[in-house]
Amino acid sequence: MSVVRIGAGAGFQGDRLAPALDLAERGKLDYLVFECLGERTIALAQQARRNDPSGGYDPLLERRMRAVLPVCARNGTKVVTNMGAANPLGAAQHTARIARELGLTGLKVAAVTGDDVLDRIGSFVLDETGAPAEDLGDRLVSANAYVGIDGLVTALKADADVVICGRASDPTLFLAPLVHEFGWARDDWERLGRGVLIGHLLECAAQITGGYFADPGVKEVPDLAAVGHPLAEVGADGNATITKLQGTGGRITRATCIEQLLYEIHDPARYLQPDVVADFSSVDFQDLGTDRVGVSGATGAPATGQFKVSVGYRDGWIGEGQISYAGANCVARGQLAVEILQARLAPHRAEIFEERGELIGVNSVWQGASRHTSAPEVRVRYAARCADRDTAQRVAEEVEGLYLAGPAGGGGATGMVREVLAIASTLMPAATVKAVVEMLEVHHETA
Repeated sequence: MSVVRIGAGAGFQGDRLAPALDLAERGKLDYLVFECLGERTIALAQQARRNDPSGGYDPLLERRMRAVLPVCARNGTKVVTNMGAANPLGAAQHTARIARELGLTGLKVAAVTGDDVLDRIGSFVLDETGAPAEDLGDRLVSANAYVGIDGLVTALKADADVVICGRASDPTLFLAPLVHEFGWARDDWERLGRGVLIGHLLECAAQITGGYFADPGVKEVPDLAAVGHPLAEVGADGNATITKLQGTGGRITRATCIEQLLYEIHDPARYLQPDVVADFSSVDFQDLGTDRVGVSGATGAPATGQFKVSVGYRDGWIGEGQISYAGANCVARGQLAVEILQARLAPHRAEIFEERGELIGVNSVWQGASRHTSAPEVRVRYAARCADRDTAQRVAEEVEGLYLAGPAGGGGATGMVREVLAIASTLMPAATVKAVVEMLEVHHETA
């Protein structure tokens, strides 16, 4: 294959389906990739699987698969995704059931597991706590390694039409198909680095087509309501053209590509990935016409031999309440509401780890804003991380109590209580994490 066409179906768990379906239908894709896991998403999925062993995968998996599988099967497009989250095998089994119901017999669905390392994380010291993970005791919920391309490539070599994994590095989902199609050597650091670059540019979907770029009056983006998702036309040397479908909203330019290149990058010359340390320091973007940008110049170096591990653990409860004030002197009334809440919650400080009162629109982001700032309206938000649910519930109730026992004119009060799932990280030798691939083939149902 001289060129691989690979498209971004999703950039996060709750991403829109319409652009992905459009890519599946009109994109003439070889691969459609759904990147749906964030750092906290996998921990929440592990928690969900504890409550229901058959669950723990992306809640939108069924909707997405029912929409794109018939189109992808018809067009010869393979699907690669991390929607398996905490349960890739369960997600693969459910996808196979959906395919069977849709009459897509002969479809091969692969589950890639091995990223769950909860059973051996105990002695590893967490960066954020400075203590071994085992010190968390029963608060420890999950531990998932950011694995590389091994399992995905194995599944594709076995002719899988759909490959579902759990926690992998985001660019890995795009790199694996390129390694498989072009037969890149596992020590071809330059091409691996270029493949990581393609994955990094596509992984956030509409960010590179203008969704996270738009700033009215500064950086205009046309028809953002109908923004399309990107695709890459990748050559065997790893260089590519980034584009999108004609008739979709948004735009792809050097500027949108450069912004995405720098997104979540600490050192562009050493972007640490499971399979390669990518070097983006000499990347070049060239305008090739409307919504077509050429990308070249990435390279790479040998991987570190370590996998990052994301560790989820229970860390108390959040109690939160909000209430609005509008009209003359609303900022002062909102600030008084915060002061009242601080005083009323003082007797419970022993059970409150941290708390924050703010006026959304005045000082919720910039804490240095003056309390005398004028605004037509403000919304008070008061939140506290507490040792137990009862204390968190009290925080929410105190905000609601401002209706009659607080400043004048409060309205629209809401309250919420939720358990905190914190994330920590550590490193684990890559050699200790092994990918496992299980293939499922869709057959006719028999009586």
